[in-house]
Amino acid sequence: MTTKIDLDAVRRVLAEVLRGPITVTRMAALSGGASAETWAIDVTDAAGSERPLILRRSAGEGGSGLRVPRRIEALTQRAAGEAGVPVANVLAIFDDDPALGSGYVMERLEGETIPRKLLREARFAAARAQLAGECGGALAAIHRVPLAGLPALPALAVSGQLAALEAKHRSFGHPVPAFSLAFRLLRERLPPPVPPTLVHGDFRTGNLLVDERGLVAVLDWELVHLGDPLEDLGWFCTPAWRFGGAGAAGGFTSREVLYAAYEQASGRAVDRDVARFWELFGTLRWGVICEHQVHTHLGGALSVERAAIGRRITEVELDLLLLMDGKL
Repeated sequence: MTTKIDLDAVRRVLAEVLRGPITVTRMAALSGGASAETWAIDVTDAAGSERPLILRRSAGEGGSGLRVPRRIEALTQRAAGEAGVPVANVLAIFDDDPALGSGYVMERLEGETIPRKLLREARFAAARAQLAGECGGALAAIHRVPLAGLPALPALAVSGQLAALEAKHRSFGHPVPAFSLAFRLLRERLPPPVPPTLVHGDFRTGNLLVDERGLVAVLDWELVHLGDPLEDLGWFCTPAWRFGGAGAAGGFTSREVLYAAYEQASGRAVDRDVARFWELFGTLRWGVICEHQVHTHLGGALSVERAAIGRRITEVELDLLLLMDGKL
């Protein structure tokens, strides 16, 4: 739930990075999840220049333990932008502000994120035709961001991630046979260790800002970590992020087209078996997220959204079975 925001505190933070005095002409709460609030803010600086901005700050309710602190999220996004990844420019970072909490301010870019619009509306037809190449290029840029320029990020090995995910699933006390089968198959097919790169962690349709010309920016960097770059490709191809589209990759293109675009942009070969491992892992991960949501709802934090997400567990069971059988 989005709370009120202190106007004076916003002015104070912005005055440190923009030419003062600052006039705030609009503040509007945008959709926000359990872990973050997002505000659209329009300001005018001392020179009369108008600046459309986004303020993103931590919400009162926590979420996944994999989320990095807002400062780390912002610093990583800034470093990614400096390395050529399409992102919004981060202007200011604030920590434990008595009025605002922790978060950051970035420029506000124009575009659309809603998957059903991106996948269906005629005005995005030209963008859809080139998104595969642009997403492959953006992922390649993310994975070559120099590690030396990044803040301290968690390093997540595949074996540790799988063990943690299975422990989380078991903590709910409700066996799901399709999940158990997927966990066993993944344990048997663990890919070998690779030199770690920056991993976005949530690169998917819905976290991409797109306009009629194509990809504008990669959003939501709160799950960044170091790990296997193919994790991002697998997550992008999980069925949950196709949103009814015909393409396995994000709903708008095929795996092979995405892989080829990534290989061309990155200069590294995509091991198809490892990419499909991460796709199965991502599908199972989404299933455990669905379990977490419904158990949170049943535990007293009542939410129609959580309940609706929880009902998708059966959808994930079918996806897992089809993926394991090579039919999805």
